[in-house]
Amino acid sequence: MSKENDILKWFDGEISTEDIKTRYPDEDFSTLEKTAFYAKQLEVPKIDVERALADFKNRNFKKEEPKVIPLNFKSFLKIAAAVVVLLTSSYFVFFNNTKSFSTEIAQTEIFNLPDNSEVILNAQSKLSYNKKQWKTNRTLDLDGEAFFKVTKGEKFSVITDAGVVQVLGTQFNVKERDNYFEVQCFEGSVRVTSGMNTNILKPGKTFRMMDGKVIEVKDFNATSPSWLAQESTFDEVPLWQVIDELEHQYDIKISVKNVDASVLYSGGFTHADINVALKSVTIPLKLSYKINGKTVEFYNYESN
Repeated sequence: MSKENDILKWFDGEISTEDIKTRYPDEDFSTLEKTAFYAKQLEVPKIDVERALADFKNRNFKKEEPKVIPLNFKSFLKIAAAVVVLLTSSYFVFFNNTKSFSTEIAQTEIFNLPDNSEVILNAQSKLSYNKKQWKTNRTLDLDGEAFFKVTKGEKFSVITDAGVVQVLGTQFNVKERDNYFEVQCFEGSVRVTSGMNTNILKPGKTFRMMDGKVIEVKDFNATSPSWLAQESTFDEVPLWQVIDELEHQYDIKISVKNVDASVLYSGGFTHADINVALKSVTIPLKLSYKINGKTVEFYNYESN
């Protein structure tokens, strides 16, 4: 009974969590900690054990003896655990209405929204929306890059840290990375608002912002973004942004040695072969590279 007594004292705050874990290092206290948390939210009358015992001894036993029900610790834990499950389930049913999707390095994910709009999420990206409000408010949050095929209906909004994209029914790509924001329209029309800038994009048009500045971009005639075909393409994009995308598609970290990372690059790289990808970027810029495990260094020929 010493363990159960110690745990009861811990529930009552007489023994610290650190102390109880030290005394019983092999015990899993995760469920007990949840139980203790929710138990504190309930007003349970405290029992003065010593006083109750004294009252019991002083009773007149000529009368019918009352039944004494001992504390069954295991039963208590089962009841407390049931309370935890009930409260937790209620929270998720009534309060947690957020639906989220995320991808890791070199991973893409395809899924449908409640209105059957299709979303393809590029590598290392996150997307979330309120499923309860979706019918009246088609709004979602995006951190990273995604391609959307939106069904016609109420206004559809994509919110990023760099700007907001609004459409009614169309196909478009949104890319929001550190100091880089780009929206491409492939079908229909798209309204892009970033700071004081508002632009209406038609098919083949691009809105691009880097380091807070709007950049002019040539029109394109593609029907979908290149990354859907496991390739990344760029049109006069700084090398630092190309490096950032390489790191999203491959599990590597790239550093530069005596290289101007602001030099503009036009071209692309495959997502299927790291050496081919690195050569596709470095050779046009007259650079070379070294691979050391998951670390890659870009450098000029002359500096080697």
